[in-house]
Amino acid sequence: MSSLNTNIVMISLPTIFRGLNINPFTHNEFIYLLWILMGYSIVLATVLVTFGRLSDMYGRTRMYTLGFIIFTISSVLLSIVPDGSENTGALLLIIFRMVQAVGGGFIMVNSTALLTDSFPINERGKALGLNQSAFIVGSVLGLVAGGLLAGYNWHLVFIVNIPFALAGTLWSIFKLKESVPRKKVKIDYWGNITLASGLILISLGFTYALEPYGGSQLGWYNPWVISAFIFGLSFIISFLFIEKRADNPLFNLSLFKIRPFAFGNLSLLFNSLARGAVSFLVTIWLQGIYLPLHGYSYTETPFWAGVYMLPMMLGMVSIAPLSGHLTDKYGARIFATTGMAIVGISLYLLTLLPYNFNLLEFELIIFINGLGNGLFASPNTTSIMNSISSKDRGTGNGMRMTFNNIGATISMAIFFSITITVFSQQVPEAMYNALINILPQSIAIYLSKLPPSGLLFATFLGMDPLQAIKNSSLLPSSALKVLSSPTFLPSIIGPPFINGLRISIYISIILITIGTVFSALRGKKYVLEENR
Repeated sequence: MSSLNTNIVMISLPTIFRGLNINPFTHNEFIYLLWILMGYSIVLATVLVTFGRLSDMYGRTRMYTLGFIIFTISSVLLSIVPDGSENTGALLLIIFRMVQAVGGGFIMVNSTALLTDSFPINERGKALGLNQSAFIVGSVLGLVAGGLLAGYNWHLVFIVNIPFALAGTLWSIFKLKESVPRKKVKIDYWGNITLASGLILISLGFTYALEPYGGSQLGWYNPWVISAFIFGLSFIISFLFIEKRADNPLFNLSLFKIRPFAFGNLSLLFNSLARGAVSFLVTIWLQGIYLPLHGYSYTETPFWAGVYMLPMMLGMVSIAPLSGHLTDKYGARIFATTGMAIVGISLYLLTLLPYNFNLLEFELIIFINGLGNGLFASPNTTSIMNSISSKDRGTGNGMRMTFNNIGATISMAIFFSITITVFSQQVPEAMYNALINILPQSIAIYLSKLPPSGLLFATFLGMDPLQAIKNSSLLPSSALKVLSSPTFLPSIIGPPFINGLRISIYISIILITIGTVFSALRGKKYVLEENR
């Protein structure tokens, strides 16, 4: 449920904004779109190490149960935000989603540690493989569930959490027992403050870099964004110096002397950097270009984009438990490294597709991508968790999840920026050339100056960006016929989008290659003596 919530809101945004009566393309309201989309991930990226440390100190089962309680309460609050509440409702959604992320963080950081505590070494990979499958299923299922539920009522997107969260709360209270003694130490306040401040500022910098600034489609030159990066990095550097001198550090940096832990986390970081934005961009590709091109209305595309992404989930789920089982026998290196290599191959194959691709080829490629990520995830997690002692598992897993989340946040900002930059450079000319022969030059020039990012976001949000123009009585019927064609806009924005996407994927392939090398450097099968 905690991973499902990352994507279920993303795919449901069109219905949510219509229900709240908000126009996300108004300059002052675009920020609500950004925060509803990114707020959950920002919280996760900044709290996981601290939550892992608290769990080591006060009991993983206790913190895991607390996570379910917070998750349940926040889900109830989200489900009662009233229709038509406009900006007030959007602000409530953002706040309650961030509270929900706190609960999700306690669940995510402890689930892996609890399983590692509970299973013997010869079954741990299989157990963590099943856990990874649950996480992966939630991530991809959110795309489908969001589109399906939001089609009836946007409140269902949050109501669906409540029975599962309540059941998890009760099960955790009555069935889970602490299996590892608590570690009573003083809290590293300065370590917590500097790490949280650094991660928050860096996450905010990458988030606000996606907001238009001045005459630019993006905000990389915004002084607040630049300041956020400078101060964020300063806090992170301060955190490293503080941790070296702390008696009871928030995170024991000496863990990076353990080869599987260090290289496992580095390979995870590069995997996350490479794939974090790809699923998002491919979803936009489906919603804004491919599906409208094939006759789907813009209101239908969010749901069907989720359906078309299912092969990726099937690939992940089919291989993750098996790869975990094989890791128990043969070690993680060969499987995790092979998985990364397969992801790189699938990304290259994705660059060969045109914007109006053959569906069978597309589904096969994303299935292969899912196989690669499923083959990587479970062995890599098992390798990391087997290499650290029980007293550090909560903190160590928090750091693992932080690498994953901060990598995804950075990936989203960088690759979306690259794609939208190329897209914005090429769309105006393509629009003008398509319109100049059917419309007066003044109108063709006006339409070619429509913000390209607005066109793309509109299609992503299930809206027809040319609807207002089509309703105009000033245009000749021949022009209206062309503009109303389902192939008109996708044919214009398709080539520029795919050009920007290819550049992003080429960089992803480089990052995956680096991650593959790090994965291979983790060494042979290694298990800390205490864990045998």
